[in-house]
Amino acid sequence: MRRKTNVNKLPLKAKSHSQQIRLAVQIIFFALILGTAINHTLSEAGIAIPILGSASVHSLCPFGGVVTIYTLLTTGRFVQKIHESAIVMLGVVGVTSLLFGSAFCGWLCPLGSIQEWIGKLGRKLFKRKYNNVIPAKLDRILRLFKYVVLIWIVYVTAVSAKLVFEAYDPYYALFNFWSGEVVWQAFVVLGLTLGGALIIERPWCRYACPLGAMLGLTNKISIFRIKRNASTCINCSKCDRACPMKVEISNKGKVRGLECNSCLKCTSENACPIPDTVNMSV
Repeated sequence: MRRKTNVNKLPLKAKSHSQQIRLAVQIIFFALILGTAINHTLSEAGIAIPILGSASVHSLCPFGGVVTIYTLLTTGRFVQKIHESAIVMLGVVGVTSLLFGSAFCGWLCPLGSIQEWIGKLGRKLFKRKYNNVIPAKLDRILRLFKYVVLIWIVYVTAVSAKLVFEAYDPYYALFNFWSGEVVWQAFVVLGLTLGGALIIERPWCRYACPLGAMLGLTNKISIFRIKRNASTCINCSKCDRACPMKVEISNKGKVRGLECNSCLKCTSENACPIPDTVNMSV
């Protein structure tokens, strides 16, 4: 029988070393993408900053590599506005995902990061209601929508050889809103994403992100994953409550859930009060 304990008497965790590193990585990558996007605009006016890259935001998104694969294999050309660097990024993210699952989503994706930062404000405003406004059954159904989005984008892009998702892409809108190239639909999706982040943890990642849908599948085969040691677990469920994506950890030995983004918030260093009970390992 698993031991039980009074969760109210468990000690509070201070901000861990791993989460400090993760925040630093998120900020650095967000600043890199933002600086490159701004410099791309400046380069078109002939005033680019030499030390910064001037690639477009499309060339810095690994999902660009996904949508152009069919066109590249069948015609030898890239989809409009997609650069070969997107293929390189897709390869790097693919290798990383085979090692650590969808860690790109939890550590590097700038759109995911800004949703998480807005969520910190939402948590203060709505307290316990934050991330608990959608019933569990409906939440599970809505999570399937991102796979519909993934299939639709890949199919339509392959048929048309055009970057159709640009008109709805909140990532493109976020890092290009000043350019005059973003259409109103993308602004609407971005607004819903950032506004929704005030009440739901990472709503775009959870319900609509096509890249997240694809990378989540690698959680099933990744070498490193979150593991729970049942022999030392005290059944406090702190790991479950710490998970921003609402993955149940306290009843599993290995976490292979499609929603896990390897943020490490559930681990013994961050949430679990018992050392070496919840960790990422082989």
